[in-house]
Amino acid sequence: MTTAPPAGSPPAAPPRAPAALFAPSPTSSARPEAPPLPPVRRTPLAVSGLLAAALTAYVWSAHGAKPGVLLLLGLGLGVALFHSRFGFTSAWRQLVAVGNGAGLRAHTLLLGTTATLFALLIGTGTGLFGSQPAPSAGSIGVGLFAGSALFAIGMQLGGACASGTLFAVGSGQGSVVLTLGGFIAGATLAAWQFDLWKDLPAWEPVVLSDHVGWFGSWAVTIAALLLVVLVTRRVQARRNPPPLGAVPSARGAAVRAVRGSWPLAAGAIALAVLGAGVLWVSGGAWGVTSAFSLWGSELVGALGGHPENWTWWQRPGNAEMLAGPVLADKTSLTDLGIMIGAAVAASVGGTWALHRGIPWRTALAAVLGGVLMGVGARLAGGCNIGAYLAGIASGSLSGWLWGAFALAGTWVGLKLRPLFGLGNPKPGDGVC
Repeated sequence: MTTAPPAGSPPAAPPRAPAALFAPSPTSSARPEAPPLPPVRRTPLAVSGLLAAALTAYVWSAHGAKPGVLLLLGLGLGVALFHSRFGFTSAWRQLVAVGNGAGLRAHTLLLGTTATLFALLIGTGTGLFGSQPAPSAGSIGVGLFAGSALFAIGMQLGGACASGTLFAVGSGQGSVVLTLGGFIAGATLAAWQFDLWKDLPAWEPVVLSDHVGWFGSWAVTIAALLLVVLVTRRVQARRNPPPLGAVPSARGAAVRAVRGSWPLAAGAIALAVLGAGVLWVSGGAWGVTSAFSLWGSELVGALGGHPENWTWWQRPGNAEMLAGPVLADKTSLTDLGIMIGAAVAASVGGTWALHRGIPWRTALAAVLGGVLMGVGARLAGGCNIGAYLAGIASGSLSGWLWGAFALAGTWVGLKLRPLFGLGNPKPGDGVC
């Protein structure tokens, strides 16, 4: 990161255009050095490692290679999410609050790489286990607009997005366990009350490949992402925000790959490859929140309810999901894999810790934020992964609109955070 010039110094000559494009964006001070790593947490590592091995062996033997590979991909996603601390919630908060666009620019790398891999897989019809890769496209209407905004408000209150909730739970963050509980409750509530919102005004999905082919769709998406990069750099140069905080890491590259923190760019590429692997294996894009509706509904059924009578579970595809084993469901497998993979990575990195003593206002915000995300994801047809990432990578207009309304919801969420004792980044902070 570059720093602001000292007071009273003459202005520096403007850089040439090529250097300006690739030079680090300015921040108010240099990014602090990463603190050293603590020792490996051996007990959590043993527990999470054994759980990963046992669950993989069971899924592979009971349900076959395809679910087994999906669980392995989930484990990899959890490792990559934890090591890179790849966040959606924090990226939007840092951009809106103080103008630091580093996180959002990492999103563009993730989106662009995923879009490239999606175009190759879907455009050529390349799938594994007989699957036929298909784009992820949502309808455009009131549900998308309201749901994505609600989801973003919930992110800022709950402290994590859909993928962030999973890897934070895996790394032992107690308050996010409450967020996950609220998330499952909200997604189940929305499925139960599907009849109340299923007829909201909406238009058919708009997918670029239907109009300009897969190469044209990829080119338009990459051009739009480059525009986002340029705009965020301009905003950051004008606002000169605090740098991103540093997390514990190792000094050597080899040790850092296994135990330390990864650069956001490395995390973005790893997540893109693994997410494309989910599409290649299953035929559908990586998602998160449909499993939460399933888990909550299974609990309702275990307590004597009849979720199979809900309209949501009578829809094509959903009925089969509810009737089938949870450990054969694609999204459940990747979700469980993310939590366990993050636990393994956090234990190896020495940072796994079960947080206790959560203030009551933080706990209330976590549960409320989770509920809002669960409801919002169902209304919008997906979360920051299934609707935003997969939508944009598929060339769907719905993904871009999800992101735009999520930014608006982020602004509202930042206004609400102080009511629950939660802070926001400020221009004078040392880090954001």
